Amino acid sequence: MKKLFMFVSLLAFYFSASSQNTPTERELIENTIQLYFDGWATGDTNKVGKAMHASCHLKNYNNGKFVDYSRTQYLSFFKPHERPANLTTRIVSIDITNNMGSAKVEISTARDLFTDYFNLMKTSEGWFIADKVSTRTPHRVFDVNAIQLEKETILDGLKRPWSIAFVSEDEVLISEKEGDLLKVNLTTNEKIKIQGFPTDLEDSLGSFGDNTGKFEVLLDPNFKTNKFVYLSYAAKSDKGRTTKIIRSVLENGSLKQIKVLFVAEPYTYERVHYGGGMIFGNDGKLYFTIGERLFNEKDEPALPIAQNIADKRGKIYRINSDGTIPNDNPNFGDKATPGLYAIGIRAAQGLTLEATTNKIWFSEHGTHQGDEINVLTAGANYGWPMKTTGKYRFAEFAPKPIASNVYTEPVWSWMQTVAPTGLHFYSGNEFTAWNNNLLVGGLSKGSLWRLSVEGETIKSAEELFTNDRIRIRKVLQSPAGKLFILSDELNGKLIRLKNGAL
Repeated sequence: MKKLFMFVSLLAFYFSASSQNTPTERELIENTIQLYFDGWATGDTNKVGKAMHASCHLKNYNNGKFVDYSRTQYLSFFKPHERPANLTTRIVSIDITNNMGSAKVEISTARDLFTDYFNLMKTSEGWFIADKVSTRTPHRVFDVNAIQLEKETILDGLKRPWSIAFVSEDEVLISEKEGDLLKVNLTTNEKIKIQGFPTDLEDSLGSFGDNTGKFEVLLDPNFKTNKFVYLSYAAKSDKGRTTKIIRSVLENGSLKQIKVLFVAEPYTYERVHYGGGMIFGNDGKLYFTIGERLFNEKDEPALPIAQNIADKRGKIYRINSDGTIPNDNPNFGDKATPGLYAIGIRAAQGLTLEATTNKIWFSEHGTHQGDEINVLTAGANYGWPMKTTGKYRFAEFAPKPIASNVYTEPVWSWMQTVAPTGLHFYSGNEFTAWNNNLLVGGLSKGSLWRLSVEGETIKSAEELFTNDRIRIRKVLQSPAGKLFILSDELNGKLIRLKNGAL
């Protein structure tokens, strides 16, 4: 009898221990959600994907638009990164009925609180997120630096302005992509059309995706004495279109003594990705970008354009102000285009000089995501189209590796499409807390970004004016240090950014 009692007791203990080691349905759901949290926090698509059923859809309604992403589309938004120190996650509630369940969860970042509602289901393989809806609520931020960011429209009525150059605090030159080269008095708002623009200009059709027109306007460092103005634009011929860089003397409201510095042959019939960004470096040399000109990777030749040193497209150049080639340029070989400084460029536009280091930084357009910020280095290969931080438009594109190539990684890339354009390192007293921050304008969804920089590392990124978006082409400061943006609109504007706390 005693032995029977001991056997029954051991049996009861065994089943009790087994039941304690078997996770409950709630615990299994929590494990699935935690897998999602871990993947979301680090951009690990493997973890996020395992938590979601193959049929999962993610839905949202924001700013009057309904959005429905498939699992594949959603996963494409993620990029691996370190888990932010200030990120927290929480399961608010779980409800279960048989093999179906629902959950409310929260993910809190430095800026936002994301609230997700999951529908879950249990299959033979376990619990999965079947679909989700979500919303985002910005945290209430107390600005310890006493910055109250405001906009003041200084000038409007511009036809998709591309570039601006300050002749003085009150007088500027503005190039309109779909209009004219203008001289504008910011005190009276008087606009004067500059005469004598080259007749081979290819005007924009005004349709989405047509990049033709006028691009950069840049003053010579010695403009007050030599009156030299540098212009980039889409030029046409009977063979198509391409990017042209010229220098001219601005005299009595007209361009005179025009000198062609560079023609990005061959002419082709595409209307995209001309490049055209220009800047003078601290060394007094003229740097400019030339786009690859292709819209889709399926049109790449066997040796991709941006990797072919004999092809002028998809590169960054460095020349003297008269078009001659500096003796200390990098050597890419006998077949290289004269003036070549860096290769592997898809569609770079914005260039800016960091005053503390005299290094040039530039923005680069990707395809699906893949938008980047890079530091310009002599002889560097920035990888396009051999590698990208985004995805190809032509999914089957698989470029053949090029032996011995070494590629330079971007210092920053976005998880979403930004279409970055002009960029500028801030320096001034109005936004003291932003000194040496990199400000970047974007065309996609009208974004303006503030990036905190340490050396060549982006430490943090903040998107500004998220509730007041406009397409932004340029960010720059006036000679007196006032901060401006130039909007890319049919009714384009020159807007001053002000600190209302002062």
